[in-house]
Amino acid sequence: MTTSTPPTPTPSAKNPEQINPPGGAERRGIGQVLRSQLQQSLAFATLVVLIIFFSVSSSSFFTVSNISGILLSTAVIGILAVGTTFVIITGGIDLSIGTGMTLCAVMTGVFITNMGLPLVVGVIGGIATGALMGFINGFNITFLGLPPFIATLAMMLIAQGLALVISGVAPIYFAEQAFKDIALGTLIPGLPNAVLILFLCALVAYVVLSKTILGRYTFAIGSNEEATRLSGVNTRKWTILIYTVAGIFTGIAGVVIAARLGSAQPQLGTGYELQAIAAVIIGGTSLLGGRGSILGTLIGALIMSVLINGLRILSIQTEWQNVVVGIVILVAVFTDSLRRRREA
Repeated sequence: MTTSTPPTPTPSAKNPEQINPPGGAERRGIGQVLRSQLQQSLAFATLVVLIIFFSVSSSSFFTVSNISGILLSTAVIGILAVGTTFVIITGGIDLSIGTGMTLCAVMTGVFITNMGLPLVVGVIGGIATGALMGFINGFNITFLGLPPFIATLAMMLIAQGLALVISGVAPIYFAEQAFKDIALGTLIPGLPNAVLILFLCALVAYVVLSKTILGRYTFAIGSNEEATRLSGVNTRKWTILIYTVAGIFTGIAGVVIAARLGSAQPQLGTGYELQAIAAVIIGGTSLLGGRGSILGTLIGALIMSVLINGLRILSIQTEWQNVVVGIVILVAVFTDSLRRRREA
């Protein structure tokens, strides 16, 4: 009597568990897990070295007020970076998050200050603005076939222009202390609420990436979009959703920075996208897609904030600060390139 071997089931959208992207430790080989942990360990070691160096170089660095300031500045960059992690894992890029954050802040000011809407409605409106921008980015990339670089570059310019037009090129100030407390309040003594929001966003993003279908498809699309599509997954739909999720984090960052400043500054935002992308890359997320982690992104954001803060305390000129940050980005990308070559 002979027995036949049942055919291997084809992955489909109805059985997402059958797709095996390199997204979680349980779906990767031991070697890949170790390499990922090594990358995060190196990033964390770099952070520790920077803290020690600046602490020794200046007595003003390792103080309660300065550390609190570093965490507060990390909040905005970190929230943007957390959202960008989703996009970069897919092999995409989002250049619109900086000016998009500004537009979200302006729209929050319009809703709360100009229109007199309730605080909660205004905050939701600001976040919804970010989600809409993310949705448009995803639609332009998937249905219009635009490269992510071009689609998000166009959105960056559109958001920048709209922020100036809607605000009349003038800051929109918030009178309500409750709104300012979103960022500057202290539910935990000594820890600004903006930092708590960052940690909450990171926790939610971690759960989404590691425990949900969206997370599995994010890694799958970044690893091999064509194979994922042939497996029965509607990659267009999921790509749009991924960019929309990233837009939600952009909206949250816009609300936080408006609350932190007590105003929506329409000319603010340019350059934030570069810092956020740099934080994601430094944290070990690959520009080629298929690999990344929220923990690494948080470490990368802290490295960026500590580095910029430390250089300022040492009175390093802004021009040289940009040079140092650029070198750090080059090293991070080069390290990722070397890792890819070794795995090939």
